[in-house]
Amino acid sequence: MSPTSNASASEGPLTSTAVSCPAKVLVAGGYLVLDREYTGLVFGLDARIHVAVEPVSTRSGVTISGIVVKSPQFRDAIWEYGYRSQEADAGIRVTHGHEQRISKNPFIETALIYALTYIGTLLPKKRIESSSIRILADQAYYSNPGAPRTPTSPGRFLDFNVQLRDAHKTGLGSSAALVTSFTAAVLSFYLPKTLFDLQSETGLRILHNLAQASHSYAQGKVGSGFDIASAVYGSCLYKRFSPQLLSSLPLPGSVGFASKLRALIEGDAWDTQIQKAAIKMPQGLRLVMCDVDCGSETPSMVKQVLAWRASNKEEAEQIWQDLQAGNEALAAELTRLATADQASGGGSEKYAKLGEIINNNRKLIRRMGLASRVPIEPPQQTQLLDYCSNLDGVIGGVVPGAGGFDAVVLLVEDKEEVIAWLKQSLSNYKVENDAADGSKIGKVGILGIREEMVGVKTEEQSLYNEWTTAS
Repeated sequence: MSPTSNASASEGPLTSTAVSCPAKVLVAGGYLVLDREYTGLVFGLDARIHVAVEPVSTRSGVTISGIVVKSPQFRDAIWEYGYRSQEADAGIRVTHGHEQRISKNPFIETALIYALTYIGTLLPKKRIESSSIRILADQAYYSNPGAPRTPTSPGRFLDFNVQLRDAHKTGLGSSAALVTSFTAAVLSFYLPKTLFDLQSETGLRILHNLAQASHSYAQGKVGSGFDIASAVYGSCLYKRFSPQLLSSLPLPGSVGFASKLRALIEGDAWDTQIQKAAIKMPQGLRLVMCDVDCGSETPSMVKQVLAWRASNKEEAEQIWQDLQAGNEALAAELTRLATADQASGGGSEKYAKLGEIINNNRKLIRRMGLASRVPIEPPQQTQLLDYCSNLDGVIGGVVPGAGGFDAVVLLVEDKEEVIAWLKQSLSNYKVENDAADGSKIGKVGILGIREEMVGVKTEEQSLYNEWTTAS
């Protein structure tokens, strides 16, 4: 059932709200997930991006109309926005403050436009009050070393002490987690629970659809949306929505944008399929992410693979179907292990089938990479994965997502001694040769994160005490 606006729903003072969303890793289904005929197996990660929204205190007789967004872990990361309703059902227009200290952020700006426009359709006669918004990210999103803001009382979030443009991302889906948590926080702050409740299935569906729409627009209407789905719902098996759903939506600021956005967000036209029950992590196993300190140009890789697929349909479709079968087998085996008697089987024997499935999927990935001439699993990553897979307690690993040199993800036994041995073994790991294009794996390190089954969630304000509004 869609939310409906009413006079009583708009009453009551605004109170501080905080929301967080997880990072993601596409363990299986890279490239396949772009096609609605196939699925992607995506795990959430316990690195989160947090967004806290607070009302702005004003003196008697003083009116402030604007929204200030701060990312205080970075130098001068402040965006000031004005906003006003437009005629012809065109939605909310957002403008920049006169003294903008930092370049535009399309993800924040677009998320704000879409969220405020949707709010305006629910409460057309309600003035949107001013607010202050803080964005805080866990360390794992960035390779930059951070330092506690208050050394005597270190909190969760570190001060990176660089400008945002100088921050080096680790490829965990920061834009999707940002847009989703930002959208969830703004909706939860401005709308009463009768219109938007993050704890309800309807609320999650509205958040998912709205975040998909704004994130897709901000990044040029590319991508499958699996990262947004994971930010909302956590680990899941994902089948994308039909691209024409968003391509038919009017541009922000154009005639009819507001009402058509609301109709799309609340309507039943969405054909996304998200299966949370299909993904389970067996007790005794965990994911480990390894940063290889390099990086790849994902958009160009995707374009090249899709161009190869279009011109080699028979060969490509066979690989696609084989990979889909392998992905389904991986999800099924994880679920079987998670629901089986924990006392059955021993270590290496228990996980033998799982390791075999992972290796077979890697062979298909390398085959696709050779055929398309795209380094999906480059030789350097093959060496690294083979090396890790032969270590005690490591079941197997893959180059996630679109592949390349961004990172590798390992499935390992959840034991302290296994993690310690993996860290020790990687500390002196050397790659034998560089890529033909000059790409080189740097020092391999383990990121301090693991799988996260939970998606979006509300947070306590006390988590941000050392990062006050004045930060």
